[in-house]
Amino acid sequence: MENNQFSPYYSNEAIQKEQARYITRVFGWMSVALIVTALVALGVALTPAITDFIFGNRFLFYVMLFAELGVVTWLSARVHRMTANAATAWFFLYAILNGITLSVIFFVFTADSIFWVFMIAASMFIAMAAYGYYTQKDLTSWGSLLMMALIGLIIAGVINIFINSDMFGMVISSIGVLVFVGLIAYDTQKIKEMNIIGNEGTDEDHKEAIMGALVLYLDFINLFLHLLRLLGNRRN
Repeated sequence: MENNQFSPYYSNEAIQKEQARYITRVFGWMSVALIVTALVALGVALTPAITDFIFGNRFLFYVMLFAELGVVTWLSARVHRMTANAATAWFFLYAILNGITLSVIFFVFTADSIFWVFMIAASMFIAMAAYGYYTQKDLTSWGSLLMMALIGLIIAGVINIFINSDMFGMVISSIGVLVFVGLIAYDTQKIKEMNIIGNEGTDEDHKEAIMGALVLYLDFINLFLHLLRLLGNRRN
């Protein structure tokens, strides 16, 4: 399963140490992005002028949603042609845009429940990321199954926009939790194994870490949102 062309020239101990430093950088960038998203979301929610401007104009809100999609698509497709600084800037632009749109959760759910669901999501993320990193089991076979389940979730979510069923929405979120729990373990192992041994400290290594952070950031956000729909206390 090893995917590093330089591996034959390094001892297993050296490879493990470099992978550990690499995954630490990935989790570091991801954590900073989550903090930025949380601070932006809270800041927007606490500033009536901004919330009125954004959420008072449905067209603007949807423009921001499409802008998010555009940024993450652009970053994923062009990262290898970007400088390391540009990749970092696009990554944090996405985290900021996501924070703005996610601020809506503060108007739907109580602050206490958002906090506790976030802690639950963080605990689940840590457990599954640790499993993905340390397990000796090859999780490659999970990939196609999880991707099919993810596509099914997206289709089900679109259908529920039209039928607007609370029960169907709960079923979607329940399955979503299972899918993203699996993706966290799968993606962590994939990111670990795709790290190119020997390029530590280069721009390519930096961009690899940014892309790994983006993948895990998306996994965490989706896990959190599905859990929030299941466990969050809605405002009256």
